[in-house]
Amino acid sequence: MMWRTILLRYCFLLVSCLLNALEAVPIDIDKTKVKNTQPVDSAKIEPPDTGLYYDEYLKQVIDVLETDNHFREKLQKADIEEIKSGRLSKELDLVSHHVRTKLDELKRQEVARLRMLIKAKLDSLQDTGIDHHALLKQFDHLNHLNPDKFESTDLDMLIKAATSDLEHYDKTRHEEFKKYEMMKEHERREYLKTLNEEKRKEEESKFEEMRKKHENHPKVNHPGSKDQLKEVWEETDGLDPNDFDPKTFFKLHDVNNDGFLDEQELEALFTKELEKVYDPKNEEDDMIEMEEERLRMREHVMNEVDANKDRLVTLDEFLKATEKKEFLEPDSWETLDQQQLFTEEELKEYENLISLQENELKKKADELQKQKEELQRQHDQLEAQKLEYHQVVQQMEQKKLQQEIPPSGPGGELKFQPHI
Repeated sequence: MMWRTILLRYCFLLVSCLLNALEAVPIDIDKTKVKNTQPVDSAKIEPPDTGLYYDEYLKQVIDVLETDNHFREKLQKADIEEIKSGRLSKELDLVSHHVRTKLDELKRQEVARLRMLIKAKLDSLQDTGIDHHALLKQFDHLNHLNPDKFESTDLDMLIKAATSDLEHYDKTRHEEFKKYEMMKEHERREYLKTLNEEKRKEEESKFEEMRKKHENHPKVNHPGSKDQLKEVWEETDGLDPNDFDPKTFFKLHDVNNDGFLDEQELEALFTKELEKVYDPKNEEDDMIEMEEERLRMREHVMNEVDANKDRLVTLDEFLKATEKKEFLEPDSWETLDQQQLFTEEELKEYENLISLQENELKKKADELQKQKEELQRQHDQLEAQKLEYHQVVQQMEQKKLQQEIPPSGPGGELKFQPHI
């Protein structure tokens, strides 16, 4: 459905169907020439996880909104700017009472979930007396002022939050990858410090050998170039390279037949190139680096092809890209092993940060150890008091028992003292 495609794919990157009226441009394809072609049932395609912490709430809201015919009709005619600007959110006021009731319930469940998360976090920090309602302000995908009702403001905030979060999602992934690489290098250097000179030379030699082995791979085609797409056409699709046709190629790789190549469909095109560089069986090949390479390839193609920056590639955008000089005569593609991922200054700064974090953890560990020792001391003290109390009780019972037994004579007979 059109609105679902615009809203989910642009804002949420979820896969769904278009309305029957939005059929892709018909292209004649001889499917008998394509290897392993399976009919795609779009109803069976599961929406991918967006990576957002409110992903489930997002999907549930969209599913409910799809059931309202009026709202869906309005969204069929909407463009991306109308959705992003929030103007379309006002249409929520016209949805049926049944739909609003379901949305209200979803929001209450989401608010309850967030409150549980806040409580769990505060409990772990042993904080008390905190205003949980005030802490809901940190979540910008819903209106915390009205936790019981789903309003047009909620839909507007949900769309804007998802759009903004996903626009920064790739940047965050790049930053996390950089930290990963710096941590790898940091741990390698720290390990070398523990070795004697002979062992250290052996390790450095092994490291250099693995690095060269990883770099020794076939040429990687420029992502999105004619050479790269023709290789997919021939080796993945099983078609004659001399028959390469961009329209047919687009149709083949628009897996769910919605008229767009989304980010997941684009990333699938780079598998053959990545296999030239990365093999999970090889010790020198890092699969986390492979996924970063895939991400960079997809970003590059999107920047080159996606003219309106809606995170989707239309057939028209795709065909226009094939007319550019870069498609026929691209620059060489630099893989990660040909790039400097971080500088020595950045590594040193990261190591300083790690050192600070380790010192903070050590400080907390020392505090916990002191608390443990204090608790043990109190426990020992209580045990000693308990033992002392027990001994006193025993002494008192023995004394009481002795006072109650009359004295006896030499033959064991009882001696009674006469009363005067």
